[in-house]
Amino acid sequence: MTTRIVAVNAGLSEPSSTRLLIDRMVAAVTERFDGPIDIQVIDLRDVAAELGQAMTVGFATGRARTALDEVEGADALIVATPVFNASYSGLFKMFFDLVDIDAMTGKPVLIGATGGSPRHSMVLDHALRPLFAYLRAVVLPTGVYAASADWAGAGGDTTTLHDRFGRAAGELVSLLTPRSAPVSAGADRRAHDGPTAVSARQQSVEAAGIANFAKLLGTT
Repeated sequence: MTTRIVAVNAGLSEPSSTRLLIDRMVAAVTERFDGPIDIQVIDLRDVAAELGQAMTVGFATGRARTALDEVEGADALIVATPVFNASYSGLFKMFFDLVDIDAMTGKPVLIGATGGSPRHSMVLDHALRPLFAYLRAVVLPTGVYAASADWAGAGGDTTTLHDRFGRAAGELVSLLTPRSAPVSAGADRRAHDGPTAVSARQQSVEAAGIANFAKLLGTT
């Protein structure tokens, strides 16, 4: 069975540091994933006009509707936005305002952001995590923020950035890869009466969700 991952790029310029961040995160996940995988990248700048129309009429059509369908049907998301006024971009927010919240429930999301200064890195915890928590998605513990200096190699911490790519990708892959778990004698006996085992993936998703909620509360 092919795992479907959709990457959402909210970068506006061409070339775009946000698109570069998306490409690096996609590459890190692809490198670590063992099995058939299909990754599609959606550039929101290409559907900006349709998104604006959708906000005024209350529903999406055309390419915007296609993009929303891809996100809602994905097994996991990789998302990245430039930082505007200490938060995600309006285009990014407009797109996810149109996503069906029920389709996002339990969906693993790897978050990323780009900005001109390292001081904007808290946008991951102050803006992106609350947004996807409200959508009932499972936000990975590791987010990836890249400042301009990280790409230029002029005073940025490129080694740490590379490490974050690897750590975040590993967390996403672990949620998407089923693992066998030992079954207790009692559970083995109950298995004769019907399926009662919870999949390893679901356990991982729930554990990540609990860890993320605890982080939001400041308890970890």
